[in-house]
This record gives sequence, C-alpha cells and structure tokens, in this order.
Amino acid sequence: MNLKTVLILLVLALATIFALVCVLLTRGVKPTSCEPQTLSTLQGKHGDQSLVFADLTPEEMVQVVTYLQENLGVPLVDASQANPSDNCIYYIDVQLPTKAEVLGFLDHGDRRPPRQALAVVYFGNQPDPNVTEYVVGPLPKPTTHRDLTVQKYGGKLPYHRRPVTEKEYKAIDHFVYQEFSKAPSLLRECCDYDGTNFATLTTVPRGFQSGDRATWFVLFQNVNGSGYYLHPVGLEVLVNHSSLDISQWRISQVFYNGQYYQDMEQLESEFTEGHMKSVKVKKVRPDEEFGSMRPRVVPMAPGPLQYEPRGPRYSIQNNQVIFQSWSFAFGMDVNTGPRLFDIKFKGERIVYELSLQEALAVYGSNCPGGMVTRYMDGSFGIGRFACELVRGVDCPYTATYVDRHYLVESETPKVNKNSLCIFEQDASVPLRRHYSNLQSLYYGGLAKYALVLRAISTLINYDYVWDFIFYQNGALEVKIHATGYISSSFYYGTGTDYGSQVGEHTLGTIHSHLISYKVDLDVGGTKNSLVAHDMTFDTMQAPWSPEHQIQRPRLTKTVLDTEDKAVFPLHSKIPRYIHFATNHKNKWGNQRGYRIQIVSFAGDPLPEASSMERSISWGRYKLAVTKRKEKEPTSTSIYNQNDPWTPTVAFADFIDNETIVNEDLVAWISVGFLHVPHTEDIPNTVTVGNGVGFFLRPYNYFDEDPSVHSPDGIYFRSDQDPSKCEVNHVACLSKTASCSPALPSFTYNGFQNQTGP
Repeated sequence: MNLKTVLILLVLALATIFALVCVLLTRGVKPTSCEPQTLSTLQGKHGDQSLVFADLTPEEMVQVVTYLQENLGVPLVDASQANPSDNCIYYIDVQLPTKAEVLGFLDHGDRRPPRQALAVVYFGNQPDPNVTEYVVGPLPKPTTHRDLTVQKYGGKLPYHRRPVTEKEYKAIDHFVYQEFSKAPSLLRECCDYDGTNFATLTTVPRGFQSGDRATWFVLFQNVNGSGYYLHPVGLEVLVNHSSLDISQWRISQVFYNGQYYQDMEQLESEFTEGHMKSVKVKKVRPDEEFGSMRPRVVPMAPGPLQYEPRGPRYSIQNNQVIFQSWSFAFGMDVNTGPRLFDIKFKGERIVYELSLQEALAVYGSNCPGGMVTRYMDGSFGIGRFACELVRGVDCPYTATYVDRHYLVESETPKVNKNSLCIFEQDASVPLRRHYSNLQSLYYGGLAKYALVLRAISTLINYDYVWDFIFYQNGALEVKIHATGYISSSFYYGTGTDYGSQVGEHTLGTIHSHLISYKVDLDVGGTKNSLVAHDMTFDTMQAPWSPEHQIQRPRLTKTVLDTEDKAVFPLHSKIPRYIHFATNHKNKWGNQRGYRIQIVSFAGDPLPEASSMERSISWGRYKLAVTKRKEKEPTSTSIYNQNDPWTPTVAFADFIDNETIVNEDLVAWISVGFLHVPHTEDIPNTVTVGNGVGFFLRPYNYFDEDPSVHSPDGIYFRSDQDPSKCEVNHVACLSKTASCSPALPSFTYNGFQNQTGP
C-alpha cells in the first residue's frame, strides 16, 4: 500500500470520527423548550365576581355538615352506613342566588348575595319518613337553615321517591345472594356459580305506581377487568325493597331463560324435577377477548400530539375562563353535571346559564329488566360520576385539568381529580377562507381554533362526553358523544325483535338517548322575543318577460308571541332560522339576535299514553321556549326516577301559553339519537357518528363577523411574498413553533374513592 493511499484512508477515518463525535455530542441536546408568552390576546380581566356561581369548597361542605348535625335535632347516621330506616344527609351542593340578585351584583353594584348551601336530608327514622331540602347559610359559617321543600315542590317529598344509596344497593346484593342459596343445583349447572361470580345491574323505574319500590335486577358474570355488561347469565330477579325494615324485603318474581317463576325455590324445583332445562353459560376466562378493552397489538409510534408552542392562549382563575373575546364561569352540579354561567363575548353577556339537565335512556327487550328500563341519569349523579380524565386520550395531553369536589352519601367531601379539562384545539378546517383568481389575486383565511371545556360522566355502562366549544366568530357549540358499553339482555327466542345478537348469549338491546339542556339566553339584555325566519316560494311573472313565470324565494318572518307557539315536538317541522331577538338593532337596522341551531337524530320518546311519560315530558320537544321563572329552575328532578307516575317536576306544566314578547326567556333543548346495537359496538360504542348537540350562533348580533379581529387571520396578494414573516405569520412557524412541549408526567387517580371487586 503506497503512502498516498494511506493518507487518503487516514483522512477518511478522521472525518468519520469527527462526524460521530458531533452526532454523539448533539444527540443528548434537547430541542428548545416552548416558552409561555404574555396573554395579549385576552380581551378581559379576571375578578372575583364569578365566585357568585362557584361550587362549594370542601371546607364549606364540612361546615354545613357540622351545622346540620348540631341543629336539626335528630340523630344523623353517615349515609355510607345508613339503613333506609335511618336519618342521613344525602348530599350537599351550592344553592345559587336568584338571577335578580346576581345581576344586581354583577351589573348594578349591589351587594354580593349571601353564599348558601342546599342540603338534602333523608328522614327515615320518624313516623312520617320523607326527604327534606334545606337552604343553609350564610357560608362559610352557617347560622340558619330553612326548609325549602314545600316552597319548591308544593308539598312534602314522599320517602319512596328518594334515590337509592350505595348502602341500599349493597344490602340488596347481600339479600339476593342469600336467596341464591335456594337454587344451588340450577346455578351450579348453568353458571358454575360459586357465590362470588355474579354481578347485579339495577333497572328503573321500580314498579308500576306511586309508592312502589320493586326493582328488577339483571345478573351477569362478574368479569374482572372487562365489561360484565356483555355477559348476562339469563337470570333476573324482582326485589321488593319498599319496606324500611330490610328483614321484610322479598323476591316477588324470578325470570330465567324466557320463563317466570314465583321465587328461587320454584325455579330450583322445576329444574330438579326436569320440567325445565338450564342453558350452560361458559365461564369467562381471564384472557377472554370478547368484551375486553385490552389492546390486541403492541404500541407503535406515537400519534399526532397537540401542543401550544407559546403556552395556553386562555387563562383560568378560580371558576372563570377567559379566551380571546370570551369569558365565562363554570361549575359542576352533583346531579345534573357541567354548567356554565355569565357567558360573555367582547364583554357583552350572551348567556346567563347554560346547563345540562338530564340524560335519558329508554330500553326495549324481551327480558323484564331490559323492557322496563328508563334510566334518568340525573338521579344517579351525572356530576358525581364525572370522574378523572385520562391525559392524552380523554383530552389532549397538554390540556389544563381541574379538580371537582362533592359531598354525596357521606359526611366527608370527596374529590374527582382532573375531572374537567380545558384546551384550545385546531379543528383542522378553516373557520373561513377565500382564494381569489378573478379580478384580483389574493388569499385570505382563518384557522378554526376553538376553546373546549369538557367533562366525561360514566353512568353505569355508558360514558357521556360533554363538550362546550367556543369559536372566534362568537358562536358556541354544545355537543355530547356517547361511548362505553352497551347494556344487554340474555339472548333467547324473539330477542332480535329488540336488538341484535352480539355474542353467544348476548342481545344488544335497542334504546333511545335523549339529553335535556337549559339555555337562558340574554341577548342584548334580559328582554327578548322569539323570532322565526324561513323561506317560501312565490310564483310570479318575470318583470322583463311577462309571458314566463319564475318561482322566487322569499324570506318569511314570524314573532312567536306565546309559549304554545314556541314549542316544537320532537318530530315536527321547526323553522330553519329561529332566534332570540332584542329590540336593539345593529348598524344596518337589523334586530340583534342569537340563533339556535339543533343537530339531533332523536328516536321517539315514550308515548304520551304512558303512565310515566309526564316525568320526562321535556322529551316531547326538540325545542321549547318559556318565560323564565325562579320556580322553574330545572326541566326535571332527581325524584322523578323512582316515582315517574307522580312526577315531582313535570316540564309539561311549564307551558301555559304565557306571552313571551320582550320577556326574560329560556330555551329548553332536547337532543338525542336512536341506538340499535350491532356487533361493532363490541367492546365499546364509538363516538364516531354518535354525537349530537346544538349551536348558538350570532344572527345580526354584530355589524360584521367578529373573527376579523382574530390575530390568527392571514392575507396575502399575488404581488407579495407569502414566505416572508411580515406578510404571513404562518410562514414563521419554523421559528415561532419549533420547540419541544414540556409534557407533564402521566398520573391517574381515578380509582380512588371507588369500591373494587
């Protein structure tokens, strides 16, 4: 080898070593971290006025419990240990001031309304058992309480209307499992029953008339780590638990594989005497894939990640959010779930209250549990069961997460950590845009960024995703997605008349979802009217050619001046443009307004001939507008579930043909969809295609689209260089957004406060 060759190889070796050293030295260097910037895009400042809507703090809850224990004059048992025959505090929540008090404080400088709590107490240990609601205050150190029940409901609350507590459910389970000992042969043969491998699922309502408290419980295999809702065993029991003396509870009927029996003894006798056959249900293996949510492939490269290169462009303080031109207060009702107050755009109030009211599911089946079920989820606790959100799945990884506290069936407050999330998202579609290739050449557009407030409630088998979405053009979207497990019945006989077979013994049962919202719009003030705009065709002679006719679209305008004219049954035609209007006008002489646009595919509600239909009569209407009244705060009640035959609140009574011109109005909106379960619902129903909701959209409210003032808009002409930052800020992303987000560590506390297997 000559010297020249040696030198060349030596140079190449040195170059290779230098390159490797450079790679090794730079490999451990992290990209520039994203640095937060001053929120110059916010058009408002935080204050403490929003606290007038704030949920109770844990300290306030404790103070109310202590006060009630010392001042009610009766012994109170902790609800987590209370029998039906005991007195206990069922729940405590905030008692909001009247709207007049709040607006006086917010808008006119009146004194801050006193802070108060609502306490619901079960009185089982007295001659006339009942449920009583108290207003307790002032907080933080209460000195008085007032019985609100008669004023609020027109009379006492009968004790049988009370929601079932977890302690009562446990007592029922204990009773039922004792009864199973009376049919050992059948249960061993059909289900390999060993005393531990069954799980019960409640149904509602609990009977056929006021005063009944008899519940069908459906039995499933108790599958650990998977959805037991998909593994029915064919057995259902009707438990009469109306007596306050647990020893008096009894099984009224038993259903097994399509047949009804008087009790477990008769079921066992029929089986041992050979008069009926059992259906062998295979025991679910720990590694069973059917119904399991365990991933079946190993993780691959991470998916797209949303991040904010200069930190969040929104601000949260206490219970208030500010995002660009928007501001609002938020909270979580323990029963009805998320709610927003004092929603403003550019400093003007658009909505006083926007709140979820109820989530209804009406089922059908050829098994008794499935055929009677009408879940009114507010009675179970939509807010209570809005549990921790999983970072990166339920919400973007970098979202802001907020804890919520509650006191239900306990004397001690509990916390659902990270149960609300707030984030800004890129919808990946322009909010508006135009490319001009006629006359002049230019492009203008605005990315569709929006702020989202989200909670997710798990109510037995179903998971509901509640979204409130704020857009830069002054529009607000409310959306609900349904996911989770379907409910099922044991498949036999004519089962497919009521759903689809999705497993060997599993019938996915048909059901309708219907969601109720309250929207207290204040458009340009509290005095509004409901106006409908639509289109009709006029046939006319063409002015320039009278021998020809044309059909000309014409705008129709109607003021809906009474409540009876402002209700729209679920399947009726509704004006395509319906809006709350104020007498104030914009610069072009148009009445300023906000339009309600509903997106819903609701199935039929219960027929009005049903004895329990009045309890869900809000479900008759896709939209109903009524005059706002303090005595009509909600469309339903948690007490309707266990006595739907004599409803504590009947929404139909709200509609009494009052004049609604230039009045403080409320829109009650119902959205939903029919769900016929299918095999692709295994293991879970997906959110795709299972989302409904509504929009609140400005309608001549502004003089032009307010998003023209968004800092995110871009515009460039053909004579400009769009790759220059001073022309087009998107061209600068390589500089302004080339950073690595500081991702927080993944944590999860969602299994705290829960009862394990």
